[in-house]
Amino acid sequence: MSGSARKAALTCLLAVVEEDAYANLAMAQIVRSAGLSTRDAAFATELAYGSLRMSGFYDEVISRASGRDAWSLEAVVRAVLWIGAHQSLSMNTPPHAAVSETVALAKEAGAERASGLVNAVMRRITERTPEAWVALVAPGNSRESLAIRTSHPDWIVGELDRTLSARGRSGELEALLESHNAPASVTLAARPGIIDRDALASATGGTATSLSPYGVTLAGGSPGAIDAVKDGRAGVQDEGSQLVAAALASPAARVASVGERWLDACAGPGGKTAILGGIADQCGARVDALELHPHRASLVKDNVRALPLGVVDVHVGDATTWQGGPYDRILVDAPCTGLGALRRRPEARWRRSPEDLTDLTVLQASILAHAATLLAPGGVIAYVTCSPVLAETRDIVAVSGLHQLDARAAFAEVTGTSTDDWGQGPDVQLWTHVHGTDSMYLALLTRAEEGA
Repeated sequence: MSGSARKAALTCLLAVVEEDAYANLAMAQIVRSAGLSTRDAAFATELAYGSLRMSGFYDEVISRASGRDAWSLEAVVRAVLWIGAHQSLSMNTPPHAAVSETVALAKEAGAERASGLVNAVMRRITERTPEAWVALVAPGNSRESLAIRTSHPDWIVGELDRTLSARGRSGELEALLESHNAPASVTLAARPGIIDRDALASATGGTATSLSPYGVTLAGGSPGAIDAVKDGRAGVQDEGSQLVAAALASPAARVASVGERWLDACAGPGGKTAILGGIADQCGARVDALELHPHRASLVKDNVRALPLGVVDVHVGDATTWQGGPYDRILVDAPCTGLGALRRRPEARWRRSPEDLTDLTVLQASILAHAATLLAPGGVIAYVTCSPVLAETRDIVAVSGLHQLDARAAFAEVTGTSTDDWGQGPDVQLWTHVHGTDSMYLALLTRAEEGA
């Protein structure tokens, strides 16, 4: 692979580390600016994303190999060594190539003074197999060792461990953490009523998803080049995200009647809105899509552009104060830590903190409480997070005072499965290591007196 791809990966890492950039946005711009071929773009993306995901583990390796704390290294040198470690330990690059290419990258990046250090560290790294490095820096089965070898902050490991145990999945922690380090496939959502899922699969060479009736998984390539994506008939969307939106719109949640009003309370970027809008159009309902941030509201408008005019109205507004009700169905896709989508956001695990969790739970509870005041008699709220953490899921529902419907029935209806396939209920928790989706959470709620 070309040196341009490695340089692109390094540019992305430095943008994330030094400028707090989002890796996916930075890499897309870097690839365009560099004019990389499809092959080189894929290589650069793997180098950057893989290095970011595994940087916690690589820092331990680099510290041992260099005899100094990896955090004490200049940012560019540390990032160069992440790339070198990733090639050596995760991409099976031959030792001599991993050393020489990493040294060359350091020089090209203006860190020539550190090239001797980079050379020495890379030689030590390539002396051991990945298994030998794991045994050295993360021995045994302690939570600390598990956090290091799967490259997760210790507090996240603790939260996920508690959540798995509470949901009857003790013993699955390592499998879940490892699933965050496997790149996610690109999945498209066929907009309901706009394009047939099988037609989309045929046109793209993709494969129909096993759970979502709208999903198509791509084998590769750029989704932005697909005609149906370009004109808004389909969009890139995780299968789990498709399912929680479809579950709210299902007859199992509430039998539809013409003239229903639906609200997507935290709509940006609009993938779930497009699913809801497509289904709403088919059953004579209308959707208000509410988004606090104007730039994200623009993304919602773009995502629903293929739907008939008037089916979805996009508003810029605050979900804690909106007064547009009453609504028959409300989707509260609450702002959350995103710990259920770590495989898609390589830098996210290093940016979140326990303090974020505390702040977000206050916001989640506030949004859900206000949504309840907008609910029409007999209406249903779907409380959704892209996080499985108990504090953001079951704990929020428990203090809401709302009555839980059996979300498993809605999932079974949408997926063509059995209610028993979705746990003990009444809520549903998807898991990346089990279902191959982001770890989405869904609770279907109604007013307590109506659910009694």
